[in-house]
Amino acid sequence: MPASTAARPALSDRRAVNRATLVGFIAILLWATLAPLATLASMVPPFQLVATSFLLAFLVGSCWTALRGDNPLRYFRQPPAAWALGVGGLFGFHFLYFMALQAAPPVEANLINYLWPLLIVLFSALLPGERLRAWHVGGAVAGLAGTALLIARGGSGGLGSGLSIDPAHLPGYAAALGSAVTWAGYSVLRRRLGQIGEAPTDAVSAFCLATAILSLLCHLALEQTVWPETAAGWGAMLLLGLGPVGAAFFVWDYGVRHGDIRALGALSYLAPLLSTLLLVLFGLAANSAIIWVSCALIAGGSLLASKDLLLRKS
Repeated sequence: MPASTAARPALSDRRAVNRATLVGFIAILLWATLAPLATLASMVPPFQLVATSFLLAFLVGSCWTALRGDNPLRYFRQPPAAWALGVGGLFGFHFLYFMALQAAPPVEANLINYLWPLLIVLFSALLPGERLRAWHVGGAVAGLAGTALLIARGGSGGLGSGLSIDPAHLPGYAAALGSAVTWAGYSVLRRRLGQIGEAPTDAVSAFCLATAILSLLCHLALEQTVWPETAAGWGAMLLLGLGPVGAAFFVWDYGVRHGDIRALGALSYLAPLLSTLLLVLFGLAANSAIIWVSCALIAGGSLLASKDLLLRKS
């Protein structure tokens, strides 16, 4: 009887973890739509697009908090470090990402940006109590090889074409790499804040509003307002704020706090594959063999680098 009684809470806890992991996986599916939606709304200046998306994200999060009977305003009281990380990570990542999509071919920019799962593994290995191992280095090399192949692919996109870097796309590639580094750093540090009980998931709404305000100020100072001229463009803007730049942040935060972070880390490597497939299927990028070879190298390198996370026993 004691053993049976003890087993029930363990089983219940396991089911709760599995549910939270599935909730976190929703974010990965939503992030797979980020590149296609941002490309459809590419006529909108980057700061303006970030501002509108995060305003919608703030409304999504605040409504969810209010529907649960809580006051969204009380989550604005966060430590300065949490504010710096939340706003810096959200604003920095998305601005660099949208800039990359507008300054480089979307598939290349998208796949370089999706080095962030690999970087999260590498950054995590450098935390206290962890260290780099052979598979971390091997995964990093494979990911970098895929990125280099992607950037240097020939004009025809075939495996037999001559390789040359287009200097006109270098700023876009740099922005995509910057977005990957920013998101990886944000994710690792956000996890650390969660471990010490600071900045709960509801606080993400406050970070979204601050990011929207900063983006609006930058837009007014640096850009000319341009609104979409087509229904597809307006729809893309709305879906960005509701999905990959909205609800995704909240379900991801819930998943990494309460779910299996190792499983979510592995599943996140599906995002670049799904995102690239969507870009090709919707005719937003041309299909080519090198794109898929690069994608396989980046995703395979990420999985290799996460070997210890995937196989380590709880």
